Amino acid sequence: MVSSVTNLGRRGLYDWLVQRFSAVILASYCFCLLGSFVVHPDMDYLQWKALFDSNTMRIYSLITLLSLCAHAWVGMWIISTDYLTPMLLGNRATFVRLFCQVGSAILIAIYLIWGVQILWGN
Repeated sequence: MVSSVTNLGRRGLYDWLVQRFSAVILASYCFCLLGSFVVHPDMDYLQWKALFDSNTMRIYSLITLLSLCAHAWVGMWIISTDYLTPMLLGNRATFVRLFCQVGSAILIAIYLIWGVQILWGN
């Protein structure tokens, strides 16, 4: 059994709920964008810019970005703890798992900061 050092003592139900809730938000955002394309099939840059200039869409996009980051973190943590095991990697499993989790956290943080900058920048 994997120790809960990297998931800060949470239970699996919390991770399951984060995955499902974030998936619903991601799906609703995709349907929202798909609906925009259906309503405006010949959308040009100015219409696209106007869509994302509204604060409602920016907030919705920010919530979706946060959901994507949470979804990615839980997924990568589960993958690393399920598949990077001592049986597969031997003595270096803990190091490899930690390296993958830290690398994932850094990339997710970079993408989050970059996304916020894109949404709320000039």
